[in-house]
Amino acid sequence: MTRLPRFAVVDYGAGNLVSIDQALSRVGADVVVARDPAGLTGAAALVVPGVGAAAPAMDRLRAAGLVEPIRNWIAAGRPYLGICLGLQLLFDGSDEDGAETLGVVPGRTTRLVDAPTLPHIGWNQVERTRDHDLFDGIAPDADFYFVHSYAGAAQDEAAVLARTTHGSSFVSAVARDNVLGVQFHPERSGADGLRLLANVVELVGSGALAASAAGSAAAPVSAAR
Repeated sequence: MTRLPRFAVVDYGAGNLVSIDQALSRVGADVVVARDPAGLTGAAALVVPGVGAAAPAMDRLRAAGLVEPIRNWIAAGRPYLGICLGLQLLFDGSDEDGAETLGVVPGRTTRLVDAPTLPHIGWNQVERTRDHDLFDGIAPDADFYFVHSYAGAAQDEAAVLARTTHGSSFVSAVARDNVLGVQFHPERSGADGLRLLANVVELVGSGALAASAAGSAAAPVSAAR
């Protein structure tokens, strides 16, 4: 019997986890909820979802004792998927409230520029800037579901995987070694969202997202496929 890869989904009070848990389970992951560092034990991949602002999110992660374990997880080259706020937290800080965030991807989270509406809610096209197995089997012009007013502005363009236009262009996906992040909500994005999550499960299960600590996303490195 094939063992399912275990995904630890971090619960830090920043959104309803039911949808992402169900979606990951549906595409073949063994999902556990992590509310403290002990919840990461035995996991093959770490998922940080969430909606809201960076400062209270970091406060909750800090109170749960999870900030350094998350940083250490990434630095050790272990698979990480950030969704919405979980992507924004990868950057150095947030202009929304001045929070210092995880500092994994150089850059800051900034307010969407020239946006016709805020928050940006609904379906929008995710335009890839390069190939990556995260989007395997998904049409190049596929739409995904967004809910946000801020997005990461990456200083390291090699980490950027996709952009989306809402007024001006913003980073909607990143990929660097063992780290993946999407600004949209794959668990709310229908068949393409499920396919994307299935791709993550496949990458984790095959070991394709593993990276050595020396070459992990904790330091600037070349982009991974």
